[in-house]
Amino acid sequence: MEDFALREGVLRLADGADGCVRAVREQLRRNARVIKVCASGGVLSEVDHPVHQQFTSTELGAIVEVAGLAERVVAAHCHGKPGIIAALAAGVRTIEHGTYLDEECCDAMKETGAILVPTRTIVEDMLANLAAVPDYAATKLVAIADAHAGAVALAQARGVTIAMGTDIGLTGSDLPNSWGKNGSELPHLVALGMTPLQAIEAATATAPLTLGPQAPRSGRLAAGYDADVITLDADPLADIGVLANPGQVTGVWTAGRRVKGAPLPGK
Repeated sequence: MEDFALREGVLRLADGADGCVRAVREQLRRNARVIKVCASGGVLSEVDHPVHQQFTSTELGAIVEVAGLAERVVAAHCHGKPGIIAALAAGVRTIEHGTYLDEECCDAMKETGAILVPTRTIVEDMLANLAAVPDYAATKLVAIADAHAGAVALAQARGVTIAMGTDIGLTGSDLPNSWGKNGSELPHLVALGMTPLQAIEAATATAPLTLGPQAPRSGRLAAGYDADVITLDADPLADIGVLANPGQVTGVWTAGRRVKGAPLPGK
């Protein structure tokens, strides 16, 4: 981690409030539009536990405060309830994963206006490819999978705002959990209790809200918004799975400029 941080500058270890302030400022100087903090342990990290809180309330507060001075919000990777509660108290914008959230966490998220980003895709893809996952991570993944599904369903039932996110981090269509397969998150959200229309809203209108003041004018077909649009060869309200298949996306426009599909007649 330390070596990668020195070479790439994206990830960073930080200890103590002063160290957290310094780490956030380093990212802001690179024009980071959002700050992400690991408020709990994870699945792919070898020695920590997903339930354990990894930053103190003071440290989390310092991260949120410094980010806020630059009109940036904080996303909190978090599985365990202790970290979720502490992150919400500090003022984070999103909880990423939320595996062990319960009714108290849901109520706190509604009170603070925080958004849940479930990232079910990474869970399902790793479950389907356990042989390619390190043994320590496979053990943790199997242990959290059902709890995560239950937490997402609970959040949906209790009216927590949910945005689509995937945790996708690989490039290459032959690889699991790779860019271009982001739409696979929508069928997972539907399987966990959303209607197709709610899942589409989570991916479009709600998703930009996760960036707070840095959000693009995107996600809605409305005056003043960027014309980011896709067309499909089937009705996603009848079969949400079409959004998981890039081959069924017939056209893509970014800010009104067509980047996929044949030009329209006369254009």
